[in-house]
Amino acid sequence: MPDLFDSFVPEIAPPAEAERGPALRTTRLLLRPLMAEDAAVFHRLINDWEICRRLPDAPFPYPAQLAADWIEAAAHDRDARRAEQFALVEAASGALIGVAGLRLAKGQKTAELGYWLGRAYWGQGYGLEAARRLVDWGFAALPISQIAAMVAADNDVSVAVLNRLGFAQSGKGVKEFSCRPGQKMPVKHFTLARDVPVAAAEIPGRVTLVVAVALIDAQGRVLLARRPEGKKMAGLWEFPGGKMEKGETPEAALARELHEELGIETSPRDFAPFVFASHAYDSFHLLMPVFLCRRWKGEPVAREGQKLAWVAPADLVEYPMPPADRPLIPMLRDFL
Repeated sequence: MPDLFDSFVPEIAPPAEAERGPALRTTRLLLRPLMAEDAAVFHRLINDWEICRRLPDAPFPYPAQLAADWIEAAAHDRDARRAEQFALVEAASGALIGVAGLRLAKGQKTAELGYWLGRAYWGQGYGLEAARRLVDWGFAALPISQIAAMVAADNDVSVAVLNRLGFAQSGKGVKEFSCRPGQKMPVKHFTLARDVPVAAAEIPGRVTLVVAVALIDAQGRVLLARRPEGKKMAGLWEFPGGKMEKGETPEAALARELHEELGIETSPRDFAPFVFASHAYDSFHLLMPVFLCRRWKGEPVAREGQKLAWVAPADLVEYPMPPADRPLIPMLRDFL
């Protein structure tokens, strides 16, 4: 199993999530923040030579106090936005069965995946289930474009898990045990890049018409929405908007989309045509008129699971966007 292992893009987060951290669910698991009361079970599970020998930072025997210290450090890392560590809880029994997490590398573009399971829970598909959920969530919620993993070279089960998730082996090496000086472990390195459609060699016949808007507040900031987990290009930031329906004008479609997505009321006369984007994806060609809007009723609220962020024009370049949206940044920045 991969070993457990440096800030996020600012956004408007729900209060409950900001307090303790997100809770993620799968068919059989709950991934929740670790708590101090998990320490005893954490210690009982990890204090196993077959687990510790694959974790370069885990001594054996594993001290009980270290389990408590690790959980406390995980909370500090979450507060500092350096890592997200989760307790893996079996939904049916409520039992803690292991730990999984993502640690952000310096520069915040890559995260390292790590997990371990108590021996009694091996061979039941929990590792794949937890890792798949964490990878999907990580690309949607964290400012990363790539996830890496390091696995003991003899850990065929975890190698198979990573292969199932689409990771590609990127190299081999040797990892020293920080807790056992002089001991080294052969390892394999894997990486998985965010799945982003690339420009097609030829423009497909199907043209998709989408409308978007740059909402500009009194401070001159622009509202961006982050595509939620489960959608194509999840985790990328974009200008609010959506597909036009049959018979709609661009302005009418935009007013409808803003009400559905953000709960705000707008009038077509408040939209000023600004620019358009034309981009060939692998299966369709996108044509997107983009408007400016400085007047609306209500406060934008995320109604479709997306994250929202008000961004100064000079900072737009720091937000990863779909290929069609990215060329709009310099024009919008220069205009504002």
